[in-house]
Amino acid sequence: MSYRVQVPETSLSFDVAPDESILTAALRANVSLPHNCQLGGCGTCRIKLIEGAVTYREFPLALTPEEESAGYALACQALPASDLVIGPASAAPPCLDPVRHTALISAIRSIGRDVIHLTLEVPGAGSVVYRPGQYMNVHIADGSTRSFSMASRPRERLVDFHVRTIPGGSFTEGRLARMQTGDTLEVELPLGSFHFHAEDYRPLLLVATGTGLAPLKAILESLFDDPDCPPVSLYWGMRTVDDLYLHDEIQSWGTRLYEFRYVPVLSRADAAWRGRRGHVQDAIIDDIHDLSEHSIYLCGSPAMISDAKPAFMARGASIAHIYTEGFAFQLAQPGRD
Repeated sequence: MSYRVQVPETSLSFDVAPDESILTAALRANVSLPHNCQLGGCGTCRIKLIEGAVTYREFPLALTPEEESAGYALACQALPASDLVIGPASAAPPCLDPVRHTALISAIRSIGRDVIHLTLEVPGAGSVVYRPGQYMNVHIADGSTRSFSMASRPRERLVDFHVRTIPGGSFTEGRLARMQTGDTLEVELPLGSFHFHAEDYRPLLLVATGTGLAPLKAILESLFDDPDCPPVSLYWGMRTVDDLYLHDEIQSWGTRLYEFRYVPVLSRADAAWRGRRGHVQDAIIDDIHDLSEHSIYLCGSPAMISDAKPAFMARGASIAHIYTEGFAFQLAQPGRD
């Protein structure tokens, strides 16, 4: 027995067995659905159930009960309970198809005790086109990939990245640590459904932990000197002050953004720290009592995202205007180092 899944947006359909996920069946049928970690932690594969029902072996981390009640599902974990009609979680226009390139390392340097600033030049691309917030895959010789979010707005052939060094990581502590300017990487971009939604035109609340700052930086750069820039609040959660690898630069962004507010929040600060302490999502709950008018972008730790979404919805946040990108290496997924 199998169920039929229809995707009206593309006029495609495919069969899925009762014991396999929607995403697994789609990939087998060569039907493209956005996805990344495939563990239920990043939220990239969120879809809208137009018709039908699904179940889960275990309820996924990147989906809240409120989102499930509103008809959303995670394709990588959802098992069919009937024939289905599915659609994208967002009404935004479809993203461009990814393209593979041989990219040159234009610059590589340390910008923190465990963060590398990497600039790639894509020689054959003309201008590199992507939506601020999306990511690329680096293709490794063994057939695996590593995923990194673009940390700069689109600008001709150069793209910036913030690469966190993973202890023992074969790519970040191995290959990348030995690379230098002029070396090449095989990359594929753009990827991902997490990106800026200018059509919302709401005050922006951007929330990051760790290098989840990278795609939010790309979003903010795209708004620099824009007369239609909405009010912007950026909350960045880190452990210690030494982890705030772009602290000084961020403080200068207020001259180029409308009503910009930057709030760093440290969970393991020493006695000298005079700023906010604790978890970044808790700082927002303390500061903003009504989130009903905001567009909210959450990026970084899946645990932060899982805690923040229901807490923010309790303050009136709209499910349709919460966008998430959980960084899969924090789920210990192979190939995310």
